[in-house]
Amino acid sequence: MHVSSRHIDDFFIAGFRKYDGALVLDKMKCGDTLELLPEFDNPHDGDAVTLAWQGVVLGYIPSDSNALPAQLLRFGHSSVLECRILQINPEADPWRQVRVGLYVTDKRADEPDAQSN
Repeated sequence: MHVSSRHIDDFFIAGFRKYDGALVLDKMKCGDTLELLPEFDNPHDGDAVTLAWQGVVLGYIPSDSNALPAQLLRFGHSSVLECRILQINPEADPWRQVRVGLYVTDKRADEPDAQSN
């Protein structure tokens, strides 16, 4: 997790009930980072971005929120994006059990201080 990041969006995971999220729901916790896996050859949505937790596919970024992250991923800027679990509610309907936040990270925090040279 990056020290300095800025919130872009947050949403419930689309398609959560169709994938394997129920198998790992009790193992996930708030603050966990999710993998962003672009599916540029997806026949239904060229901007589709899969969300996975420790290799387990959970679903997708909703189509009304995926344009910016898909574009950044398409152009090789995956290191500036971070997706984290914000809320888990096992009692909710499956499509509202996991809410995640999407952040752009400040890469300047990863660079050595130019003043120290």
